[in-house]
Amino acid sequence: MIMQKEAAETIAIQVFGWMAARDDIMGAFLDAAGSDAEAIRLRVQEPEFLGFLLDFLMTSDDMVLEFAQTNGHRPEALQAARMALPGGDLPNWT
Repeated sequence: MIMQKEAAETIAIQVFGWMAARDDIMGAFLDAAGSDAEAIRLRVQEPEFLGFLLDFLMTSDDMVLEFAQTNGHRPEALQAARMALPGGDLPNWT
Protein backbone atom coordinates (compact mmCIF):
# COMPACT_ATOMS: atom_id res chain seq x y z
CA MET A 1 0.00 0.00 0.00
CA ILE A 2 1.47 3.33 -1.07
CA MET A 3 0.09 6.45 0.54
CA GLN A 4 0.39 10.08 -0.48
CA LYS A 5 2.12 12.45 1.94
CA GLU A 6 -1.03 14.52 2.52
CA ALA A 7 -3.08 11.44 3.46
CA ALA A 8 -0.28 10.31 5.78
CA GLU A 9 -0.21 13.71 7.48
CA THR A 10 -3.98 13.55 7.98
CA ILE A 11 -3.73 10.15 9.66
CA ALA A 12 -0.88 11.34 11.88
CA ILE A 13 -2.90 14.38 12.97
CA GLN A 14 -5.78 12.01 13.79
CA VAL A 15 -3.31 10.00 15.87
CA PHE A 16 -2.37 13.17 17.74
CA GLY A 17 -6.03 13.90 18.54
CA TRP A 18 -6.62 10.31 19.61
CA MET A 19 -3.56 10.37 21.88
CA ALA A 20 -4.46 13.78 23.33
CA ALA A 21 -7.81 12.38 24.49
CA ARG A 22 -6.00 9.70 26.54
CA ASP A 23 -4.01 11.11 29.44
CA ASP A 24 -1.97 7.96 30.01
CA ILE A 25 -0.91 7.66 26.36
CA MET A 26 -0.23 11.38 25.98
CA GLY A 27 1.80 11.36 29.19
CA ALA A 28 3.92 8.48 27.91
CA PHE A 29 4.36 10.27 24.59
CA LEU A 30 5.44 13.51 26.28
CA ASP A 31 7.96 11.54 28.32
CA ALA A 32 9.31 9.87 25.18
CA ALA A 33 9.48 13.21 23.37
CA GLY A 34 11.11 14.93 26.33
CA SER A 35 8.73 17.81 25.86
CA ASP A 36 5.57 19.43 27.18
CA ALA A 37 2.10 19.70 25.68
CA GLU A 38 2.54 23.29 24.46
CA ALA A 39 5.72 22.52 22.55
CA ILE A 40 4.05 19.48 21.00
CA ARG A 41 1.08 21.55 19.81
CA LEU A 42 3.46 23.92 18.04
CA ARG A 43 5.13 21.07 16.15
CA VAL A 44 2.09 19.05 15.12
CA GLN A 45 2.18 20.40 11.55
CA GLU A 46 5.81 19.37 10.94
CA PRO A 47 6.10 16.22 8.79
CA GLU A 48 9.10 14.95 10.77
CA PHE A 49 7.20 15.31 14.02
CA LEU A 50 4.17 13.55 12.56
CA GLY A 51 6.47 10.65 11.72
CA PHE A 52 7.58 10.56 15.35
CA LEU A 53 3.93 10.41 16.45
CA LEU A 54 3.39 7.37 14.25
CA ASP A 55 6.64 5.79 15.45
CA PHE A 56 5.43 6.12 19.02
CA LEU A 57 1.99 4.70 18.26
CA MET A 58 3.49 1.72 16.49
CA THR A 59 5.47 0.70 19.57
CA SER A 60 2.29 -0.98 20.81
CA ASP A 61 0.07 -3.35 18.87
CA ASP A 62 -2.73 -2.52 21.29
CA MET A 63 -2.49 1.20 20.52
CA VAL A 64 -2.37 0.53 16.76
CA LEU A 65 -5.43 -1.70 16.89
CA GLU A 66 -7.41 0.64 19.14
CA PHE A 67 -6.60 3.70 17.05
CA ALA A 68 -7.38 1.90 13.79
CA GLN A 69 -10.69 0.56 15.06
CA THR A 70 -11.74 3.87 16.63
CA ASN A 71 -10.90 5.88 13.51
CA GLY A 72 -11.97 3.50 10.77
CA HIS A 73 -8.50 2.69 9.44
CA ARG A 74 -6.94 -0.63 8.66
CA PRO A 75 -3.92 -1.21 10.91
CA GLU A 76 -1.70 -1.48 7.81
CA ALA A 77 -2.59 2.10 6.92
CA LEU A 78 -0.49 3.32 9.84
CA GLN A 79 2.64 1.69 8.47
CA ALA A 80 1.87 3.05 5.00
CA ALA A 81 1.41 6.51 6.51
CA ARG A 82 4.72 6.24 8.33
CA MET A 83 6.49 5.25 5.13
CA ALA A 84 5.12 8.35 3.38
CA LEU A 85 6.55 10.74 5.98
CA PRO A 86 10.20 11.82 6.39
CA GLY A 87 12.35 9.02 7.77
CA GLY A 88 9.74 6.38 6.99
CA ASP A 89 11.82 4.88 4.23
CA LEU A 90 14.58 3.88 6.64
CA PRO A 91 14.91 0.16 7.35
CA ASN A 92 13.59 -1.18 10.64
CA TRP A 93 16.09 -3.63 12.12
CA THR A 94 13.92 -4.89 14.96
